[in-house]
Amino acid sequence: MTKQIDTLIEDIYKLFTEDHEPSEVLAEEFGKNVAQLALRRLKESRDREFTLRMSNLGKGARQLWYEKQGMIKENLPGHAYVKFMYGDLIEQLVLYLAKEAGHKVEQEQAEITVDGIVGHMDAIIDDVVVDVKSASKFAFKKFEDGTLADNDAFGYMEQLAGYSEGADKRDGAFVAVNKELGTLALLKVPRKELEAYAIPERIKFMKEAVASDEPPERCYTDVPNGESGNRALDINCSYCPFKFECWKDSNDGIGLRTFLYSKGPVHFTNVVREPKVLEITF
Repeated sequence: MTKQIDTLIEDIYKLFTEDHEPSEVLAEEFGKNVAQLALRRLKESRDREFTLRMSNLGKGARQLWYEKQGMIKENLPGHAYVKFMYGDLIEQLVLYLAKEAGHKVEQEQAEITVDGIVGHMDAIIDDVVVDVKSASKFAFKKFEDGTLADNDAFGYMEQLAGYSEGADKRDGAFVAVNKELGTLALLKVPRKELEAYAIPERIKFMKEAVASDEPPERCYTDVPNGESGNRALDINCSYCPFKFECWKDSNDGIGLRTFLYSKGPVHFTNVVREPKVLEITF
């Protein structure tokens, strides 16, 4: 009997909770894929040439404009690359377990192209375009309760829509893994919902934006920080590697001021009342 993606999560769990004879062939294939992944991650260049890709279509146009201009961005610490590699390993694990559970897994890392923009989708599982995401417990909830589209800071929906567009406009789905607990969630996204992201139009807009002589408008406005009158970066802006360049005119030309709170640094665009915590200078 042909399996459907709706049972993917429970079928994977059953591999561990019910009697199952694992395939040595699939296990060996999984091992080879992990070995190739490790070599690729450790060898790849950290400064590859900018290009529009399916994976960055959902990012802000101004952020990509800075990247295309070769603006100096914050260097990522070594642990960030460990995190990226961890996410890739989780992807390989999910695809292996899906096969072991009897689901049809095809076109792993297949290249797709839409209007000259290239992407590599994770796989097609049971005829559905699937993107595997590893997530913190907090981020996992958005996949689990179906609210990702309401707060999609990393442009995951546009990315999946791009893969769907290049794969004959199939239905899409995310398989998310809670990195802390190991729980999995399936978030199905019908093709009609993905088509609403109008990927060809998005590609046209982004091509024009990054080719402009002037930077596009800021991706987000700053936001009030408490009742003090201070203003700080939107949470999505705070993740951008070009935030100091983008907001260099803030604080009357001083640029961003960063203060270290117990939950992490906060980047202020306008300080009216001095925060009573340590200020970090870069």
